[in-house]
Amino acid sequence: MTLLTASTIFDLRTRLISWREKGDSLALVPTMGALHNGHMALVRAAKDAAQRVVVSIFVNPMQFSANEDLSKYPRQMEQDCKLLEAAGVDLVFTPKPQEIYPAGFVTAIDPGVMGTLFEGAVRPGHFAGVATVVSKLLLQSLPDIAFFGEKDYQQLLIIRRTVADLNIPVHIAAVPIVRDSDGLALSSRNVYLSADERRRAVALPQALNEAATRLAVEPDRKSILQSARDKVAAAGFAIDYLELVDAENLQPLPPDAKHGRLIAAARIGAPRLLDNIAVDLV
Repeated sequence: MTLLTASTIFDLRTRLISWREKGDSLALVPTMGALHNGHMALVRAAKDAAQRVVVSIFVNPMQFSANEDLSKYPRQMEQDCKLLEAAGVDLVFTPKPQEIYPAGFVTAIDPGVMGTLFEGAVRPGHFAGVATVVSKLLLQSLPDIAFFGEKDYQQLLIIRRTVADLNIPVHIAAVPIVRDSDGLALSSRNVYLSADERRRAVALPQALNEAATRLAVEPDRKSILQSARDKVAAAGFAIDYLELVDAENLQPLPPDAKHGRLIAAARIGAPRLLDNIAVDLV
């Protein structure tokens, strides 16, 4: 099957009209490209859920803060399109920045308190950019279902909240984190790890898994979290956060909570890695 392409909103909507007239269901997988097996897991889930699959590739300038280099984000459009065609994707949407943000564009979505926590505190304005571009992509294509990975867990929660608050008629589906054989969560930024950094990076998922195991049987949450931070720091990471939070709103857990989410972000060398894991609590 030949992969169709669209680079403008008009072309995208034109392509979708015939599918809707046939009654075909539609799934969207929004990405920033540099596709890896984590993205392809989203594509596979989309193909299982709908008759037609659209993947967007757009490196969103609005979600990069002033101290982040947009130009260095990995781009591999030709390779990405080959992967998508082999996977049986129906259409790839590849808009230019001026297509998404035309001259005079000023509107942005405020994701509220959740957008100021953790990633939002480290990267001010990031989630306003995410919520805005995802809302635009959903409204441009109006899929029945859209797929996002659990690796960017805070992003997933904010997108779900945005879609609910704005009554966007799209179901947001989550796909579990895809990991390398040693447990490291797949990320487009992993390509920037040196061989030594890659070897040491596995300490992050190991620390989270060990903490999750202990939290299920031990009551001293504070001590367990500090042990996890110590393990990650000993591997050479600079930790932005490693916390146990409410899985629905990222707020601190009450003492009697029986479920939560461990979330972490830490830098090893230049790359900054994110990870998270669901936990049961004693």
